Amino acid sequence: MFEKTAGSYVVKGLKQWNVDHLYGMPGDSINHFMEELRKEDAIRFIQVRHEETGALAAAAYAKLTGHIGVCMAITGPGAIHLQNGLYDAKMDKVPVLAIVGQVSSEEVGTDTFQEVKLESMFEEVAVFNRRVQTAEQLPDMLHQAIKTAYARKGPAVLIVSDDLFKEKVKREMRKSSPVYTAPRIYAPEEELKKAMELISSSQKTIVLAGKGVHGAVPEFLAFVEKLKAPFISSFPSKGMIPDDHPQNLGHLGQLGTEPAKKAMKEADLLLLAGTAYPYRDYLPENAPAIQIDIDPLVLGKYYPADVGITSDAGTALVSLTERIGERNSDFLETCLKMRADWHKHLDKERNKQTDDMQPQHMLTEIQRILEKEAIVSLDVGSVTLWSARYLVLSGQKMVVSSWLATMGCGLPGAIAAKIAFPERQVVAIIGDGGFSMGMQDFVTAVKYDLPMTIVVMNNQKIQLIEHEQAEIGNEPTGIELANIDFAAFARACGGEGYTVETQEQLGAALQQAKNSKKPVVIDAYVEDISPETL
Repeated sequence: MFEKTAGSYVVKGLKQWNVDHLYGMPGDSINHFMEELRKEDAIRFIQVRHEETGALAAAAYAKLTGHIGVCMAITGPGAIHLQNGLYDAKMDKVPVLAIVGQVSSEEVGTDTFQEVKLESMFEEVAVFNRRVQTAEQLPDMLHQAIKTAYARKGPAVLIVSDDLFKEKVKREMRKSSPVYTAPRIYAPEEELKKAMELISSSQKTIVLAGKGVHGAVPEFLAFVEKLKAPFISSFPSKGMIPDDHPQNLGHLGQLGTEPAKKAMKEADLLLLAGTAYPYRDYLPENAPAIQIDIDPLVLGKYYPADVGITSDAGTALVSLTERIGERNSDFLETCLKMRADWHKHLDKERNKQTDDMQPQHMLTEIQRILEKEAIVSLDVGSVTLWSARYLVLSGQKMVVSSWLATMGCGLPGAIAAKIAFPERQVVAIIGDGGFSMGMQDFVTAVKYDLPMTIVVMNNQKIQLIEHEQAEIGNEPTGIELANIDFAAFARACGGEGYTVETQEQLGAALQQAKNSKKPVVIDAYVEDISPETL
């Protein structure tokens, strides 16, 4: 009987699922699996300096590609470090597989060194959370974990004592296979008719679209153009839905624009397409609503929908577009005028002459060097607000931690982007607070020859928290940051680093970074001003 190790079947299974790399840090409860990975050239092991980086990178890879991201860690501290990235994957609904080591099978339950109750720890975050009991189970449980991650759009955790990876298994009969097909869900006719009744009777329809229209952007744009309605794009859909489309009023809420805010309050019908926008205060006070989403659980969850359509966004929008007759464009024309005035205001701020470089100047220079298929990895903080307002993406991809909104996601996102799309330009826009949370993995980008440009917006404080504290009437506390020479750090890691204090210096540094074959950090000092002042 021909036998192979269980670990070799895991490697084979990952290849069958078209996994070509994974992120992790070796250790004593996954060392036998590492030995199997060592023998396999088709799967690239990306050694990270912190497991949180690996999990965040796996989540970012899934967001950018739609394919499962994979990370791994030892039991105890390594597993605990994965949690932030796995929660990011859960809350942004993307498939991730975490292979987590456990103490030896014969020691599980004895409170031995580094043992923690992994099943309990991962229970809330994981859509699949199982410990493998025998080596024979491992190949089939791998398939089950990955299928569940795809089907339920979240992180699957496969817990394996390291001794199981080296055990020999007999595979006389396959119990499972690496096959998954996403269901195609079509809109019910009855709900489409109800939706059209509301659309036909409205004069001021506003459409709020989210990342649920991924894969159906042409259908979405055809719909709003025939509807002659202004639309607002949720921030996670930035780049996917073109910022420069003439009917796009921008984003809503704290990240939003004045035209979007005013149009939303004037609307007599709200149509939510592929988004479960949670901020009720920014939505109409009492307008009827139509909501289209593939997940029936979110229909009417944050805003009372009169019509809920469970469907792929594309199929529902095509069906609605076919039924739209002649439409009045008065509301759209009013909104377009507001949009034009708003863009004049933004241009004025971009071109404003100041003694010190301001954040909008930084975004203006980044905009100039962005290529058509660039990927922007955005961190969380005031840098998010500035980018939402001043960065125009049309065809470029953006990756961000949107629902968890975890600081420190920018660098892992850039690493994942360059691995997924090695020929594309990758630019990370990160605050000094966010970068310093995980900057150790800049050396990972250097080690694996991942050219990228990281622009650190350095205002030496956690500015968004300062603004939030002041907004509720509190004295800003604990927000000042001790300064770091990020450019010197980048050079110490083997990359390139530049310190800039003016817009002209930044433009020159960005051009040098664009032409570089190394990862680059640009430490950009900006004036300490709140986005609310502009």
